[in-house]
Amino acid sequence: MTASGQPVLILKEGTTEKKGREAQRNNFEAVKLIRDIVKSSLGPRGMDKMLVDSLGDVTVTNDGATILKEMDVQHPAAKMMVEISKATDNEVGDGTTSTVVLAGYLVEKAEELIQKGIHPTIIIDGYMKASVEAVNVLKRVADKVSAVDKATLKKIAMTTIGTKVVSSDAAYLSDLIVDAVTQVADQKDGTYRVDIDNIKVEKKPGASIKSTMLIKGVVVDKEVVHAGMPKTVKNAKIALLNAPLEIEKTEIDAKINITDPEQMKAFLDEETKLLKDMVEKIKSVGANVVLCQKGIDDMAQHYLAKEGILAVRRIKMSDMDKLARATGGRNVTSIDDLSADDLGYADVVEERKVEEDKWVFIEGCKNPKAVTLLVRGGAQRVVDEAERSIHDALMTVKDVIEKPSIVAGGGAAEIEAVTQLRKWAGALEGRVQLAAYAFADALEMIPMVLAENAGLNPLDVLPELQSGHQSGKKWVGINVLNGKVEDMLANSIIEPEVVKEQVIKSATEVASMIIKIDDLIAAGKPMGGGQQMPRPE
Repeated sequence: MTASGQPVLILKEGTTEKKGREAQRNNFEAVKLIRDIVKSSLGPRGMDKMLVDSLGDVTVTNDGATILKEMDVQHPAAKMMVEISKATDNEVGDGTTSTVVLAGYLVEKAEELIQKGIHPTIIIDGYMKASVEAVNVLKRVADKVSAVDKATLKKIAMTTIGTKVVSSDAAYLSDLIVDAVTQVADQKDGTYRVDIDNIKVEKKPGASIKSTMLIKGVVVDKEVVHAGMPKTVKNAKIALLNAPLEIEKTEIDAKINITDPEQMKAFLDEETKLLKDMVEKIKSVGANVVLCQKGIDDMAQHYLAKEGILAVRRIKMSDMDKLARATGGRNVTSIDDLSADDLGYADVVEERKVEEDKWVFIEGCKNPKAVTLLVRGGAQRVVDEAERSIHDALMTVKDVIEKPSIVAGGGAAEIEAVTQLRKWAGALEGRVQLAAYAFADALEMIPMVLAENAGLNPLDVLPELQSGHQSGKKWVGINVLNGKVEDMLANSIIEPEVVKEQVIKSATEVASMIIKIDDLIAAGKPMGGGQQMPRPE
């Protein structure tokens, strides 16, 4: 408003603005609501969520990232929580619920400090320093392990799957997961790298989870192209083609004037000859299986069937890359270039019926650098959640192979970090110290939520945990299965240290960003009746 009483419009009509404490309170409430939705799903005794989308599709899960992704969150501050859980999922594969819970409590503790008159910038400064110290504590106390110790890797996988719907089959699935990840790991200069994309996960309901299997090769969700072809080929020599087995149309419009039937016959015969030559070339290099990314002409199919060659067409490019890594073959873009050296090898290529679909199994590869996990389950919902659980476990095993450093689960790592953080915070000066203590209080809430979800009273458990850690027992945590405070390392409950690091870093970053916001401007409905922008409620 100007001195003359004239209103000055800076924002477009219909725009709403919340300033100062109101904006902060609005954001803080949204973040705490998101935290409260997911926190009951933390840990082995956590509850599941049933989410129904606008089309009526149902998802049953306790995976933090999936819950938030399926919820279709509208509030802008809450959307930041969704993004951070997604980023954690992509980076380390686990700890998504913990990240959201920790970020929610960091915001809540900050709100209490703001009400006491402490400036958000000082709180953020304290949080940042405390998060760096917490990560350093975890690095110091973490146990170093061997990257290829399958017993340790199995414990990692079992800890991850133990918190999921499929926990009753944790031991069986963990063996498959460890075999899969170690199979595709590449060693270089004494360290390992794992590309999770080289583990293809196919899912099919209709059998028990115990029917899940690891195929040392690739499963392609296509069928053999011609009924006359063999359905099984042993000692398969595989041609991987990125080129079509058909006569391609010319780039430019061409017209052929045919004046008598003989010319027509000659034209068709020439096409047939070209296709026959392609098949002859494939046969001459010794291939008895053709896996083609593009199309295969009907006539080419006929000649391939006559030669007893099994062929599959229109395979996804990503599967072609996996097939090359699994069979040791090379993807060829021109049939003229195909040679015997380009062929891949597998013990057997076979078309099998999986429920109502026909799939082609390429298995028994010598040293496959790409494998397939065929996930089974009684119902579609079970298979979907099993796939999500297996993804998390694959990622945590990968984390340990790439960075062989572990901490104990059951809240032990968090309580150890909190114990040392409080000693460290005592040396800080001024109001930053209060923020550092608030950070420790928020981090302590993760084991408290674990205890709560297991039906324990956090106030009974906490003193026992604290005294254990103060007396130097660094891996004492909550065994939620029997409700006791025990050494979690001895109970084989272990997690990758890098996951805990990621949780602390991600949660601190998103909490700091939300604490710093003091103005919330939401655009109004656009002209023309388009969709309205998300409005903070």
